[in-house]
Amino acid sequence: MQTELPFVVITSIAHPTAAVRLFAERTPGRLIVVGDRKTPADWALAETEYLAPAAQAASCGALAGMLPWNHYCRKMLGYLRAVQRGAEVIFDTDDDNFPKPDWQVPAFDGTYAATGKGLGFVNIYRSFSDAHLWPRGFPLRSILDPKTVLAPESLATAALNVGVWQMLADGDPDVDAIYRLVDSRPQFFRDREPLVLGRGTLCPFNSQATAFRKALFPLLYLPSSVTFRFTDILRGLVAQPIMWAAGYSLGFTKAMVVQERNPHDLLKDFESELPCYLQAERVPELVASVIQPGASVSENMIAAYAALQRAGIVGADEAEILAAWLEDLDAAANVSA
Repeated sequence: MQTELPFVVITSIAHPTAAVRLFAERTPGRLIVVGDRKTPADWALAETEYLAPAAQAASCGALAGMLPWNHYCRKMLGYLRAVQRGAEVIFDTDDDNFPKPDWQVPAFDGTYAATGKGLGFVNIYRSFSDAHLWPRGFPLRSILDPKTVLAPESLATAALNVGVWQMLADGDPDVDAIYRLVDSRPQFFRDREPLVLGRGTLCPFNSQATAFRKALFPLLYLPSSVTFRFTDILRGLVAQPIMWAAGYSLGFTKAMVVQERNPHDLLKDFESELPCYLQAERVPELVASVIQPGASVSENMIAAYAALQRAGIVGADEAEILAAWLEDLDAAANVSA
């Protein structure tokens, strides 16, 4: 069973790629592409809403004027536009990810295989592959720890409320620069049923092929005071304790996209990923320490980013930008109501 057709949000600095064109065909009228100053001025594609830089302030609220240019965080303007248009599900992806023929967002509420609770970090990639690989943002001290590899017999079927689905990616999956510098072989994941993490069990998730349900749209926030390669990983590490408090789980599916990765300078990626290597374990601990039972998702986000700011993980202006995001998100939801 799947959800209704999601709104798909992509940011791009290239002319429409083959992957973007395929998403436009698969989600007619529901693809939103966010431009930046490097995006070609003549960008256009049928069945697609393009948010040109010059139009972003008028259509997306105060947040548009606060976000830095040439930063991945401007993708948030696409999320706001999707909410304005009444989105129930937002699918987050990039312009080098091709949806497979069976691409779909599974039902958020259903019966799925689940891990135990309180396991800390686990390497979900190893549940879908025998290869020695790990997701970007996975703690380096744990990549050789056998306890982070889930035993199949440890899983139990349960009725669950999934808040976020992370789909895996075949070809060039989302691994870190350290992995790519030592092993550049293509990888392909096993076709298996979805796997959902229990409360207190974590794995980094990214923005490569990720679906958010409406109740958790605030967690789409991409912090702007951190590096390009850390912003979506930080988002995911912040999100998981807040999801648990709200009664939702993080789920992973088989690969439903194939990444044909755009050119990257791996050493620059490594430099941009340094906060991932140094802060991955600390972030969820800080967030969990300030979560208030009964508080809203937005209230817990405000508390979480205040803690991250005190710890020097995000910049001094992050709280102000987060406040603008939450205000614009409420305004966008009222437009769609």
